[in-house]
Amino acid sequence: MAQPNSKDYLPHTVWSKRMDRVADQVGRVISYVWLVLLAVIVINVLMRYLFNEGRIEMEELQWHLYSIGFLLGLSYAYQADAHIRVDVLHEHFSHRTKAWIELYGIVLLLLPFIALILIYSVPFVASSYALAEVSASPGGLPLRWLIKAALPLGFSLLLLTVLSRLLRVWSLLFVATHNAAQGDIDKGQIIKATKDIKIIAKIRFPSFGKKPDAAILDIVHALGFTI
Repeated sequence: MAQPNSKDYLPHTVWSKRMDRVADQVGRVISYVWLVLLAVIVINVLMRYLFNEGRIEMEELQWHLYSIGFLLGLSYAYQADAHIRVDVLHEHFSHRTKAWIELYGIVLLLLPFIALILIYSVPFVASSYALAEVSASPGGLPLRWLIKAALPLGFSLLLLTVLSRLLRVWSLLFVATHNAAQGDIDKGQIIKATKDIKIIAKIRFPSFGKKPDAAILDIVHALGFTI
C-alpha cells in the first residue's frame, strides 16, 4: 500500500480515494513482476554460462516482463508521487501555486499525451491480434498482441490516477477555498448574532449579565410562568 507522503498537500475526495485504491492494488500485483523478471534473468545467465545455452524465448520474456512492470506500474508511481521531479523551484512555492501548476500541467500536457497514446495504441493492438502476430525470431514467443496490450492498459490505469489527481487539485483550488470562505462567513454571522442576542437580552432583561439568578427569574417571568 502506498505510504502517506509528507509533501502531499492535496485533499482527498470520495472518488479520488476509490481511484487511488485501484492503482494501489494494481501496484501490489505488479510489484511481483519484478521478482519474476529477476528470476528469469538469473536463470538465463546461468543457462548461458553454465550450460552454454541461450534461449530466445527467455530473452524475449525478460523485456516482456520489463514492459509490463513499467507500463502497468506507471499509475502506481503517479498515485504515490514516486516518479522523478525536478523541484528546485517547485518546492518553494505555496500549496495553491503548486496546485495551479499541477492543474495546467494535467490539462494541457498530461491528458492530451495520454489521449494520443490511447487513440493510436488500441488499433496497434487490434491489428496485431487480427494478424495473429508472433515473434519475428525463430523460437520466440507467440501472441505478440498480449504484450502490446500492456500499452493501452497501462495508460488507461494512468488516466484513472490522473483524473484522481485532477479531482484533488480541483478540491484544493475551488472546493476547499469555497468552504473556507463559507466558514468565515458563518463564523462572522454567529459572532454578530451572539452580540445581537446579548444586546436584546440586556434591554429586555436588565439583570442579564449582573446576577445570573435574577436573569433566570426575568426570563421565566417573560415566558409567563410564576415562581
